[in-house]
Amino acid sequence: METTTTTGSGRYVHGYSGREARRLGDQADALAALLHDGTAYPAGSRVLEAGCGVGAQTVHLVSRSPGVRLTAVDLSGASLDQARARVAASCPEAAVEWRRADLRDLPFPDAAFDHVFVCFVLEHLPDPRAALAGLRRVLRPGGTLTAIEGDHGSAFFHPDSAHARAAIAHQVVLQAAAGGDALLGRRLGPLLAEAGYARVGVVPRTVYADGARPDLARAFTRDTFTAMVESVRDEAVAAGLATPADFDRGVADLHRAAGPGGTFHYTFFKATAVNPQ
Repeated sequence: METTTTTGSGRYVHGYSGREARRLGDQADALAALLHDGTAYPAGSRVLEAGCGVGAQTVHLVSRSPGVRLTAVDLSGASLDQARARVAASCPEAAVEWRRADLRDLPFPDAAFDHVFVCFVLEHLPDPRAALAGLRRVLRPGGTLTAIEGDHGSAFFHPDSAHARAAIAHQVVLQAAAGGDALLGRRLGPLLAEAGYARVGVVPRTVYADGARPDLARAFTRDTFTAMVESVRDEAVAAGLATPADFDRGVADLHRAAGPGGTFHYTFFKATAVNPQ
């Protein structure tokens, strides 16, 4: 649900560890068909990926849109180095321009791109509407923007667990304290409209994992979502939100949802919009 960039004044609550980079790659691979379905750009088109992080989504962008002129931007130089290596290993034929930049001050002229793609970035920004308005400046009139965000309020599971629900809520609180919004998915459409985009459309993309989908339960429920919640354990305990025992119980119960007899549901929101002529 997160990129490894802060691209603005928000703080990335999950940190920049190698484990987090692997989690992001696992997440992108597990959800590629779900999230990237319907997203492909014509060869030769100028595409901006805003907040590429470690390149977890970049490899899927270039594989589905061969021949595009992709520019990938991130605030973190270390993340860009990882993204460059990831794409070189997975799609060596892809031509990507890597730029270190802040979404609040993009170093591109007006109307520089035909399409903009932004995934799991807005949730970390203190003013996502302003960021979307800034992306409009570099998007040509008639160009499209695609934005994907999650919403932790859409997570439910079996067996139910008050401890697990509390651990998720603690992550939401910590992300808000860092300047972000882990519940942003539900307001993605209105944000785009407020930022001046037209023809805004939002489609829910639901993940459901159970015993009939053990690979998805492992890749998403355990290695993506539960790992994301677990990553804020020390911070939640230090902030007095939970005792170590209670937080660990919540994580253990989330692991139960990924095991035999467990189920897990989460909804992402994928929006498309057009920069008015």
